[in-house]
Amino acid sequence: MAVESGLIASTKAASLGKTNLLGLSPVELIAFFDSIGEKKFRATQLLKWMHQDGVDNFDEMSNISKPLREKLKQVAIVEAPAILEQLDSKDGTRKFLFEIGGLGSYAEGNSNAVETVFIPEGDRGTLCVSSQVGCSLDCSFCATGKQGFNRDLTSAEIIGQVWAAAKSFGQFEPDASRTISNIVMMGMGEPLMNFDNVVASMTLMMDDNAYGLSKRRVTLSTSGVVPALDRLGAVTDVSLAISLHAPTDELRNKLVPINKKYPIAMLLASAQRYIEGLPDNRRKISVEYTLIDQVNDRPQHAHELAELLKNLPVKINLIPFNPFDLVDYKRVSNNALRRFQDILTAAGYIVTVRTTRGDDIDAACGQLAGDVRDRTSRSARYLQASD
Repeated sequence: MAVESGLIASTKAASLGKTNLLGLSPVELIAFFDSIGEKKFRATQLLKWMHQDGVDNFDEMSNISKPLREKLKQVAIVEAPAILEQLDSKDGTRKFLFEIGGLGSYAEGNSNAVETVFIPEGDRGTLCVSSQVGCSLDCSFCATGKQGFNRDLTSAEIIGQVWAAAKSFGQFEPDASRTISNIVMMGMGEPLMNFDNVVASMTLMMDDNAYGLSKRRVTLSTSGVVPALDRLGAVTDVSLAISLHAPTDELRNKLVPINKKYPIAMLLASAQRYIEGLPDNRRKISVEYTLIDQVNDRPQHAHELAELLKNLPVKINLIPFNPFDLVDYKRVSNNALRRFQDILTAAGYIVTVRTTRGDDIDAACGQLAGDVRDRTSRSARYLQASD
């Protein structure tokens, strides 16, 4: 069977005025304990309980004194977004629908929902994490952009996707059969438009007292918010992916509208500065290129792309377009895909083709939509045009 209903989890109602410790970076957690008159080593204890043991109940934190546990209950919570729905694909992919905005209010139409996808492959497990409710950008081939935009996710809502996904398949148990080995910030939203919360979350992903992932196993993908990308290298050294999708400004302006503000040359120069500033000089920029039938998949486009990237340390990831309602784009043909790949390979590039996973549950790349209470007129405009 292609789709199964998953476990529907719930979380405690957020308590007004309390600090959600789940999304605090190590530095922020130290500052929190200092603010309540406690020593900084308590931050390490809490990090391990939350992110290594999956504990959200202060009473279960056995190496913390009872007086401190009682104090924490008065001023803090540990709370991840609630899982509204969990779908399992026939290929093993798992999609989560998370409630954003208050427990119990989704059914009444008062909150949003975002989607997160776990993709298992052998011993490897990649979690695709969302950073915004909807997206502040509007790439023409992406389902998320058609939903409009509501708000940025908090750091607790971002890392909470990791926490809840890990808990759903028992990662916090000693005999866990599935673990999250890689995280990609490629879900709903543009990560660099939510800079501070995304950076705080990625810091937790890599912290040895939290999830302990290496910098090579955490990837931030951006459509090209150049000023934020220029800031990124000062605060993190995660892997970088560029959502390019076109070899010329004329075509990219249509597919990725932010290109009108930050054109290709500006974006690639910023990406090169980021990668050259990393302590590891063997890192490469991952160039993401969604292939759309008769739009950007012609041999001419492949040759132009090869010329464009010739002086950059890149690897190219070709992504067949995954169809969804509201657009007329079609999936690239297999012949066109192989021809495009062959041209780039002959030019000396490392080229991979992303295998479509989870399309039977609308979990494939570009298909994530969630449920967005749109604060723009974008979603209504697209729906009206499709009628």
